[in-house]
Amino acid sequence: MMGFILSFVLLFLFIIVGVATSSSKKVVKLEENTILHLTLDQPISDRTNENPFAGISGGSFGEQTPGLNDILHNIRKAAKNENIIGIFLDISAIPSGIASIEEIRNELIEFKKSKKFIYAYSENYAQPAYYLATVADKIYLHPTGMSELKGLRSEILFFKGVLDKIGVEPQVFRHGKFKSAVEPFIQDKLSDANREQIRTFIFSIWNHMVEGIAKERKLTPAQILSIADNALVTSSVSAKEQKLVDDLLYRDEVLEILKAKAKAEAIDKIEFTSITELIDVKEDKEKSKDKIAIIFAEGDIVDGEGKEGEVGSVEFSKALRKARLDDKVKAVVLRVNSPGGSALASETIYREVVLTKKVKPVIVSMGNLAASGGYYIAAPADTIVASPNTITGSIGVFGLFFNGQKLVNNLGVTVDTVKTNKFADIGTGSRAVTAQEREIIQREIERIYDNFITRVAEGRKMSKADVDSIAQGRVWTGADAKRLGLVDVFGGLETAVAIAAKKAKLDNYVILPLPFQENPIEKFFKKMSGETETKVLEKALGDSYKYYNQMNHLMRMKSYQTRMPYQIEVY
Repeated sequence: MMGFILSFVLLFLFIIVGVATSSSKKVVKLEENTILHLTLDQPISDRTNENPFAGISGGSFGEQTPGLNDILHNIRKAAKNENIIGIFLDISAIPSGIASIEEIRNELIEFKKSKKFIYAYSENYAQPAYYLATVADKIYLHPTGMSELKGLRSEILFFKGVLDKIGVEPQVFRHGKFKSAVEPFIQDKLSDANREQIRTFIFSIWNHMVEGIAKERKLTPAQILSIADNALVTSSVSAKEQKLVDDLLYRDEVLEILKAKAKAEAIDKIEFTSITELIDVKEDKEKSKDKIAIIFAEGDIVDGEGKEGEVGSVEFSKALRKARLDDKVKAVVLRVNSPGGSALASETIYREVVLTKKVKPVIVSMGNLAASGGYYIAAPADTIVASPNTITGSIGVFGLFFNGQKLVNNLGVTVDTVKTNKFADIGTGSRAVTAQEREIIQREIERIYDNFITRVAEGRKMSKADVDSIAQGRVWTGADAKRLGLVDVFGGLETAVAIAAKKAKLDNYVILPLPFQENPIEKFFKKMSGETETKVLEKALGDSYKYYNQMNHLMRMKSYQTRMPYQIEVY
């Protein structure tokens, strides 16, 4: 009986998927005077994750959240579509990295060349959202709202005190004085070297934002810095006085302005469209058999297949081989948005990139993060494209082992070991490493580091000494990385695709996204079963979940790591 019920449920779900899939394939036709409504209130991944249940049962199965690839492409599509007259940028806080926001901002600047309008509105502009909003022709703010402009900060959480109290000893091995991913476990504050690198890259990002805001608002960088340094903007009124916004309006007043632009009879008659709907608007494109493969490397680099949100060496290598062996794929764009991870997995992927480069152009597009192992796999590319705000570099290696002997002893537990050889239990968590074991492990760290800088030197046509001088685990922004020779061109994903097309001598082509996405049915059941605990923890811990996740992730790490500080957040 239970088997019959389960079969019926599965059949029902497949029918739902069929309906959802067929409806998603329909061609959307836009009415005249349509306005593209951009909210950007969901996390922005590099690639749209297909959700066959989107829109079913009032959205109870979740919504289709467009990735950066579709956001950029469809803003460009909106510029060309004769029925779209402008963009309503309806934003507050954008849960995304600053480099992704930079790419959207640049695409909106391109959109303005179409002579169509962009109007921005918010009740409260968080700082990244305000940076994006400055491209608008008009910036409107709620009369009692707020627009942040106060400068950036980066906060690091340290766990040493907790580990000391419970009797867990971190045993650290690393090469690179800036390789600070392990600092939260062995110190209670930033080292001088880590403070120096954070200060360098955070000022690099801030200065770029200041220049961008000043240019679009027709102010000087000095004026923007004065606003931040002296807290001159503390209310909506002061935001207008300092010329950060154009007018203070309620939402209905903004909608009245849009009604006039759209020539609508009433505000509820304004024709709005979204990125999700625009995806299904037909484009007049010349068909081509030639392809450019975009291979998305988003997440931690791990050994094996990996799971959603990770770059598994096996699955990712398959994607590279598919692109390399497909004669219709004329060029490859490797989109890297990763803090790095396993040194072994990074080397495995590096090998596939090198083999692919021998037969067709390989262009790297760096996202928010392309650091450590993320840089490792990017190094052999023909051209590396990054945003000035991309976090990259972090060329270094570390190993982390936890000695829990004191913890278990305090609990009244003891450990005794029988082994066949002297080093059979090297790296065990039940005791501290010996001096001889420390020497063995450190020797391996040095070997991996030397291999890392060799790979970078070969890919970037630099000497190992020059690479070493800017490596040592140090984190750089894209702006600094370009100056140092680690990056070639400023730009985003669309820039990288254009370079790939030029190198492959293509005028017409189609995009082949890889790796192929997981079967939506399997993905749905995994979400129903495997993510329940995660969602409960996220809800219970709130903003603190990221710190739990950071510590939990590092505690589970195996092998040697080419990884940047696990969590760098700029506020």
